[in-house]
Amino acid sequence: MGIVGSVRNVTATLRFRTPGRGLMEITGEVRAWLEGQQVTTGLLTLFCRHTSASLIVQENAARAVRADLENYFAWIAPEDPSRYEHNDEGLDDMPAHIRTALTGIHLSIPVSGGRMTLGTWQGVYLFEHRRRAHEREVALHLIGD
Repeated sequence: MGIVGSVRNVTATLRFRTPGRGLMEITGEVRAWLEGQQVTTGLLTLFCRHTSASLIVQENAARAVRADLENYFAWIAPEDPSRYEHNDEGLDDMPAHIRTALTGIHLSIPVSGGRMTLGTWQGVYLFEHRRRAHEREVALHLIGD
């Protein structure tokens, strides 16, 4: 068994301005970058370079899913100063770290036919956990042929 094509490693960083707390779909931006890489089969890794925002693959058809997720995280990680010691950047600081710990900062998505192999109703989301808008960076690494 030998290598048929040449394996490529490609990296980039995408920057996003979040509107504040909530899920921001970034599938289109990631897809556009991927299409320019000329890799047919491989693995795409996304890494959020922050401790108060995360990455998830989630339903992209019904907006109510995003609202329900936000409401659930507000319930499990409320802005209650009596619950946390850490509040260096405000009441939403520690709840944002908890949300990130629960959801994660990286994704691995297979690439086939030059496209992410997401399901029909799946999208890639940057999940902002802070109330105010932020500049966020997502590092991308693609390996494949």
